[in-house]
Amino acid sequence: MKVIITGGGGFLGSQLCSKLLQLGHLTGPSGAPEAIHEIALLDAHFHAPSNDPRVRQITGDVSDRDTVFETVGRSAATAIFHLASMVSGECEVRFDDALRVNLDGGRHVFEAARAADGRPRVVFASSIACFGGAARQDPNSDLTKLTPQTTYGMTKAMCELLVNDHSRRGHFDGRSVRLPTVIIRPGKPNAAASSWASGMFREPLNGEECLLPVRRSQRHPMTDYRTVIESIVALHQVREELLGDDRAIGLPAHSVTPELAAATLEKIARERGLQLGMITDAFDARIQGIVDNWPVAVDGSRAVALGLPSPPPLEQIVHQYLEDFGSV
Repeated sequence: MKVIITGGGGFLGSQLCSKLLQLGHLTGPSGAPEAIHEIALLDAHFHAPSNDPRVRQITGDVSDRDTVFETVGRSAATAIFHLASMVSGECEVRFDDALRVNLDGGRHVFEAARAADGRPRVVFASSIACFGGAARQDPNSDLTKLTPQTTYGMTKAMCELLVNDHSRRGHFDGRSVRLPTVIIRPGKPNAAASSWASGMFREPLNGEECLLPVRRSQRHPMTDYRTVIESIVALHQVREELLGDDRAIGLPAHSVTPELAAATLEKIARERGLQLGMITDAFDARIQGIVDNWPVAVDGSRAVALGLPSPPPLEQIVHQYLEDFGSV
């Protein structure tokens, strides 16, 4: 089996690649397990070369149709994980680029899957940013109306609908995994409007100051990267007849506030003898305005019923981050 991961040079893409290499197989179009002989990673940048002979890194732009079609190819035994995307903050200031990368890029991936032999499975990484505005609920569920209030969320919602329609027409077997904010990402803050969600853990654990742009009481759905990777793989493996006509599956998540994050960090710091950096209020009306239009909680019961995992307790998520990436 050949696996394609767009956004394969990013954090989740590289984590997914490692997980698939460890598994060594996926369910193929036949419904039987098939050995993974190649993983093609498509991204604009790669931080380091892969040492595994099964991995092929392709530097390119997902908005370039020819590059996408060449990467996907025509193999009948193909699994496609479409993770490539501009993030939320970027999309708000670069509208045309957001359409080019997130919407046109998605269309290219889906058309390449349609052109492939057989009927490949496609897993698209969507977002809770598909929800927003007056239609929001507490919690949001898979039945909540999609009324995104950001350009990022709009492109994700449109791609969810494309996945549903391509699947209805039999072009490919599509599934959209609707992600809460994923914590704790290593590295530095990025342009995502939700970057503070990782930063309020990561920077204090590194002994650095975190500038918090939202209210300390702000509730926000969060889950951990290990559970997200397990969920992406598990959703690929779900039998098609269990999915119904709506292929977008929202993952379960904790509803976390900066107040809860700070209390959790203080408990772990006492246990481990860590010196934490400060969380400093640095209110940003633009970021808060975006976050105000996102859900505060999500109902992931449909995902759980399909066999996808729930995130571990918040303390365990922090311990896992320290185990995987350390506190520096």
